Amino acid sequence: MKKLYQVFAGAVSLAMAAVMGVVTYYSTALPDHFYVAAGAAAEGISIGTALEIQGEIQPISAENGTASLTVLGGIAVKQVDVQFVDREMVIPCGYPFGIKMFTEGVVVVGLTDVEENGIFRNPAQEAGIRVGDVLTELDGQPVSLNEDVAAIIASSGGREISYTLKRKDQTLTGTLQPIRADSGEYKAGIWVRDSSAGIGTMTYYAPSTMIFAGLGHAVCDVDTGETLPLGRGEIVDVTITGVEKGISGQPGSLQGSFEGSRLAGFMAVNSETGVYGQLTSLPVSTLKPVPIAMKQEVREGAAQIYTTISGRTPQCYDIVIESMNLSSTAKTKSMVIRVTDPELLEATGGILQGMSGSPILQDGKLVGAVTHVFVNDQTRGYGIFAENMQETASSLEIRSAA
Repeated sequence: MKKLYQVFAGAVSLAMAAVMGVVTYYSTALPDHFYVAAGAAAEGISIGTALEIQGEIQPISAENGTASLTVLGGIAVKQVDVQFVDREMVIPCGYPFGIKMFTEGVVVVGLTDVEENGIFRNPAQEAGIRVGDVLTELDGQPVSLNEDVAAIIASSGGREISYTLKRKDQTLTGTLQPIRADSGEYKAGIWVRDSSAGIGTMTYYAPSTMIFAGLGHAVCDVDTGETLPLGRGEIVDVTITGVEKGISGQPGSLQGSFEGSRLAGFMAVNSETGVYGQLTSLPVSTLKPVPIAMKQEVREGAAQIYTTISGRTPQCYDIVIESMNLSSTAKTKSMVIRVTDPELLEATGGILQGMSGSPILQDGKLVGAVTHVFVNDQTRGYGIFAENMQETASSLEIRSAA
């Protein structure tokens, strides 16, 4: 009997430890704040993870409330804040667009030694400049083009010149002294970039404001990997002309061409969660407005993406949402998705570079967008919650018509 009791006590202890592990995991993994559609407080919060999480909302005011999240039929996980918001209606897109952007300042993408009298030196490095820095002023003059930097250094005559740059969230100043290279020109040993161009997929636009959102991740510099600081940018029409299939270890890509010079819109933001701006003309879309889903409304299971793999017409393809990460630290990797549609798998092998921004729909709502492909498995990749993109889009100022 004693042995039976010990076995029972051990099993209870293991079960309690497992429950505590579940509670600890979800209390850390779940965010402290949720958006809930205005008027839906009575429905509470229901999160369709492996173990369903429920939360009864207690309104505090017309704008805010709290909720106690529970798991396993009533075990408390954490207390969260709730904000009531109007549910946005948007037009899902899935068609390709071209990005032309000029940076705010110039990005330092390389440092190279300069030969002076047989001795190699790097004046920029000696002055404290690093790859990834964004030069905004040189010799007291704003710089926004590669030519600006080259002209100022070339005309310096070797005198010390001032600089101002941005490094992450810091603004730094210093001095730089170009040297006369053996070629006779004054140089600083610095390579800079002032612009970028590429192809992505538009996620959605709001018909009432013409605000658009796309990509689901930032446009980054190809050399430094840093987010390019947007000075000004445009989007233009693109036609997909071909598909380059990927292989394990090397993702494939969509091939496309810019359609003349017709302006489709202006870029206003290049951020972690995507690119945003305002359209100047209505795109061709056969899709009707759908509501943006709150992150807790997304569930694991069947969904669809709209994407374009030929011409300019998006098609609907089946996928599965395999898992979700509601943490605020995983803004662009909110879910893992897998392509299941035989037609898309046959044509592309799965997710390609250029599909970033393809809208994900589930249960009649826009739940997110494709962001990344898994390098070693092109059938799978990451997606971002639409709610994360809408947070940025809702902060944009509406451009007045001329």
